[in-house]
Amino acid sequence: MSLRFAYNTNGAANHRLDDACAIIADAGYNGVALTLDHHHLDPMETGWVARAEALAHRLNGLGLGCVIETGARYLLDPRVKHEPTLLTAEPEGRARRVAFLRRAIDVGAVLGAEAMSFWAGVPKAGVTPEQASAWLRDGVAQVLEHAALRGVDAALEPEPGMLVETVDHWKALHAELPALTLALDLGHLLVTGEREPPAALREFAPHLGTIAIEDMARGEHIHLPFGEGDMDIPGCLDALETIGFRRLVCVELSRESHRADTMIPQSRRWLAECRDNRA
Repeated sequence: MSLRFAYNTNGAANHRLDDACAIIADAGYNGVALTLDHHHLDPMETGWVARAEALAHRLNGLGLGCVIETGARYLLDPRVKHEPTLLTAEPEGRARRVAFLRRAIDVGAVLGAEAMSFWAGVPKAGVTPEQASAWLRDGVAQVLEHAALRGVDAALEPEPGMLVETVDHWKALHAELPALTLALDLGHLLVTGEREPPAALREFAPHLGTIAIEDMARGEHIHLPFGEGDMDIPGCLDALETIGFRRLVCVELSRESHRADTMIPQSRRWLAECRDNRA
C-alpha cells in the first residue's frame, strides 16, 4: 500500500495559497492540510463560500486531497494567541470558537476534506477543572452534531499543555462522545512521553481521523525537519502501512515558512527515501 502525504499550509505562510498549493503538488504530495487563517482562506470573512469553491476547483485540478486545520494563532482574537477556546470563561467566547469550528466543517464539506482537526484549549486562571471539562464536553458535542450533518469527520488533537494533552485524555473524552475521532500528531507523543509513536498508531488505528508527522526532540515541543530530531520516521511509516491507513499523512513544519520553497520538496523526498531504503 502506498501512503498518501499532505503538506500543512501553516508551513507556507509567506506564500499565496494558490502558489503554495502548486508547489505542494509539484513536489509530489497527494494533498494539502489547510490551516484556515486570515491570509489562507479566512472562513469568517464575507465571500468565504465562493473562495472555498474556487479552491475546491483548484485542488481538484492539481489532484490534491484536503484536511482542514484550525490552529491559526490570531484569527479569532488579534491580541491573544489561540483565544477564545472551548474553555474560555466567557460564554460568548466559547460560542465564538464553536461557530468557527462549525464554519471550518462547512469549508471542509465544500472541499471534500477527509477531516477537520481541532484542539481543546488551555483553561485560564480561575477556571476549575470541573468547569473546563463540562465546557469541553458541551463544545465538542456541538461540533460533532454539525460534523454529522455536513458529513465531515471532526478529529480532536491532543496538544502539549492543553486540557486534552495526551491520547489517554482523548480516550476519556471519546468514551463520552464516541463520534469523536483522533487527530494524532506523532511528534506530540515524544513531547509528552506517553507512547512511542508506532505503538500509538497501532493502538488507536480504528479511531484515526487524521495524522500529522514531523521530526521532534524528546520533551521539546518544536516541529523539526525530518532527520533533525528523535522521531523514528521509518518506524511510523511502517506502522501506518501495517494498519492500512489510507488518509492523508500531513507534514507539519509550522516554523519553516521562511524556506518553504525548499522544505516542501525536501520533506517529500525524505519521506520517499524512507520507503526506498527499506531492507
